[in-house]
Amino acid sequence: MELKNLRLRKNEERRIKNGHLWVYSNEVDNQISPLKDFQVGELVKVVANTGKPLGVGYINPNNLLCTRLLSRDHRSTIDRSFFVHRFNIAKSLRDRVFKTPFYRAVYGESDNLPGLIVDRFGEHLVVQITTAGMEALKPSIIDALTKVFKPQSILLRNDANSRKAENLANELEQALGNTPDVLSIEENDTQFLIHPHSGQKTGWFYDHRVSRQQIAQYVQGKRVLDVFSYIGAFGIQMANASADSVWCVDISGKALDELEQNAELNKVAEKVTCIEGDAFSAMTELKQAGEKFDVVIVDPPAFIKKKKDHKQGLRAYRKVNDAAMRLLSKDGILLSASCSMHLKESELEDCLRAGSRHLDKTLQIIEQCHQGQDHPIHPAIPETRYIKGFISRVLSA
Repeated sequence: MELKNLRLRKNEERRIKNGHLWVYSNEVDNQISPLKDFQVGELVKVVANTGKPLGVGYINPNNLLCTRLLSRDHRSTIDRSFFVHRFNIAKSLRDRVFKTPFYRAVYGESDNLPGLIVDRFGEHLVVQITTAGMEALKPSIIDALTKVFKPQSILLRNDANSRKAENLANELEQALGNTPDVLSIEENDTQFLIHPHSGQKTGWFYDHRVSRQQIAQYVQGKRVLDVFSYIGAFGIQMANASADSVWCVDISGKALDELEQNAELNKVAEKVTCIEGDAFSAMTELKQAGEKFDVVIVDPPAFIKKKKDHKQGLRAYRKVNDAAMRLLSKDGILLSASCSMHLKESELEDCLRAGSRHLDKTLQIIEQCHQGQDHPIHPAIPETRYIKGFISRVLSA
């Protein structure tokens, strides 16, 4: 079936030509291709104002970000074979990097599959579909995932907040097989039990895999504090890396219960102390109690979810890093991370600089942290580069 043309206004094709995959509604020539003529999720041929084809994408005419490109070949048929090809390309990268089948298998725009996230937990896949266009292609996606990865199960965790913008219902759907309530996974030679049906996002965060390897070099025989610990991705790995003791802080009692199970699984339970509560309050109480740590890890949730949150979120990053530095011993190591897409790396660095000067400490940045290889960065789409972090040495003046 011939796809309808979505014609752009004059000179609005430059971003697409530079490698981006998004078209905004104010870039569309509404006289020639009125947005009201398109259905939500419909496949379209994107063309420049001159009529030159730019590729094939899907459209949501009700959104400011109205079209996402799937292929630069305007003759492409978006079907099962298309997704098999794309999944094989994505898998080939992961197979080159990882020895075991535990990784983010598909990372949206960076794998040229906008609106689709797939995490692989051994023989089980957990999928997030965030756009109406990808939702319309769901049967082909499931068939192609089944062919390429040959999983025992596929669980659709379609409960992300981003679905609201696409007017999609939040739902959990078992698309293939039966995904267990608890899965056993491996990261950096550490075992974890995760909960794919009820855990945050897909049940696990692979994005800091490399950061966890980096900070593990500094913890042998040391006293470690892991703030915003969730189920122990950092903390349990630090205990496995021969930390003397690991204190874990999280506001969720359920997450800490699961963290303790993971400590038992790795036979490091005697090293781990859990503190349930708000991170800022917990750090204040630890300071008042005179506690000091050789290594502090601060990996908070996104304090800046939207651009309008920037000023308030920046204050939160400054506050949390200030609190972390107050708990460091004289020659301590701080890992400070952010998953806020709207926080610049330079702004996080400035939080560390300002915090160290406020406390009359000398700060040396010794390593930078970035997302792992299964979260490749699309050079034309800054939003795909969301993880940033610094490992710093903090010296008393």
